[in-house]
Amino acid sequence: MKLWSILGNSQKLDGGAMFGNVPRGMWERWIVPDEQNRIPLACRALLVEDLDGRTVLFETGIGAFFEPKLRERYGVVEERHVLLDSLHAAGFSHEDVDAVVVSHLHFDHAGGLLGAWRDGEAPQLLFPNATYVVGEECWQRAVSPHPRDRASFIPELQPLLEASGRLERVQGERCAALGPRVRFSYSSGHTPGLMLAEIATADGGIVFCADLIPGRPWVHLPVTMGYDRYPELLIDEKRSFLDDKLARGVRLFFTHDVGCAAARVVRDDKGRYSTADERAELVAEAA
Repeated sequence: MKLWSILGNSQKLDGGAMFGNVPRGMWERWIVPDEQNRIPLACRALLVEDLDGRTVLFETGIGAFFEPKLRERYGVVEERHVLLDSLHAAGFSHEDVDAVVVSHLHFDHAGGLLGAWRDGEAPQLLFPNATYVVGEECWQRAVSPHPRDRASFIPELQPLLEASGRLERVQGERCAALGPRVRFSYSSGHTPGLMLAEIATADGGIVFCADLIPGRPWVHLPVTMGYDRYPELLIDEKRSFLDDKLARGVRLFFTHDVGCAAARVVRDDKGRYSTADERAELVAEAA
């Protein structure tokens, strides 16, 4: 089994929104904003080659489905579908993928399931040979969104996934498409039913942190996003999550951290969590 970090389209979002109640004087020391107060964000996927014979992609990033006006509004940097280019550079195409796992259906995590925007053409699903794996609770949120996060979903996406005949909606720790080496846990502080996928490896495992912990600064317990639904719940979930991963030696995989794809969690004598053994990228890493 081999692991690859696969970059998708990058994004720039308001730093204040990304850091919630953390003052700018503090968060700008972690990530330097531009003149519009925006910080750079990656949309990184994890590709697992030969996961019990399958090629599995965890997340797809934001993709290039937005029309130009919305692409600018949401800070998407590149016009092309970067995820497809990154897969090609790693020696894969989207047709090679046997399963795509999406932690939740916000557009910056699921938009890469769609082809690049073309004027006058309807959205098209990519990954024609893959099972699409989505948590049941986050699926229900996407089809019946709350006004607070309705704009975070792609209305055309859910009908396309359902019509594909290749959608698996997961409710427990395992799913039929992936077998016993992938275990799911769930979080609701950011959005209902956020699905956290942990892949068993020889060195303890690796877990896709999604928006529970978007990157290294958010490992610190009090740091949450303005986009989070229930920040206090998220902090409690994050504490339990980090304690578990620390105890079992499971690495963290970050989707939005520009400079770090994976790291190990550590805790100092004051109980503060941080990261060590940081990896900027994973390239055919044996697992």
